[in-house]
Amino acid sequence: MVFDKSNPKETIKFSELVLEAYLNRQSLTQQGYFKYPGIFYNKETGQGSPFFYFTNGVAASEVSINRWTGEVKVLRTEILMDLGRPINEAIDHGQVTGAFVQGMGWVTTENLFYKNGRLLSNTPSTYKIPSVQDIPRVFKCHLIDNQINIRNVRASKAVGEPPLLLAISVWSAVKNALSYYKPKSSVAKLDKPVKLKIPATQEQIYMKMKELTP
Repeated sequence: MVFDKSNPKETIKFSELVLEAYLNRQSLTQQGYFKYPGIFYNKETGQGSPFFYFTNGVAASEVSINRWTGEVKVLRTEILMDLGRPINEAIDHGQVTGAFVQGMGWVTTENLFYKNGRLLSNTPSTYKIPSVQDIPRVFKCHLIDNQINIRNVRASKAVGEPPLLLAISVWSAVKNALSYYKPKSSVAKLDKPVKLKIPATQEQIYMKMKELTP
């Protein structure tokens, strides 16, 4: 129920109030803007303090490659992120791991195909996003205890897209694994670094192994 402070006995249901406001074209929302002091950046000189904080992280990944098909399995990934003091640690873990898996799609499976300027890989049947089968078999996420960001709410830091970039560790692991590829199961490294595009799809990896076969 909604009531007027000056006349508490007069009440109206919230649903009825919303309906009356709608019928009379009265907005029930409000917005405002606040400019944080101390944030500035000069594009011409490249100087300033554009942010209150930087979100940092590092990841290490281990992969296996099927030498007959080029299929990649991520065996293990460990992530270390600095997100300040988490307001809700479970949400932060979900944001970090979710962004990482999304990034795995970017570096391993999500390939775009065009024909005469038309995008062909525009549906789930032609565009492969990561599934539950692609998640690292051992998947660990650790958050650094950092409470020095006193200008934010409870010394917190936002998290969303930054962990996506940590998936480059999967691509790097694939590239490293290919540098050890030998047709006769030799573990000797190649003399030259392997050139590998993003995304490192199963097809590209298979063709790369055929290319490396004498």
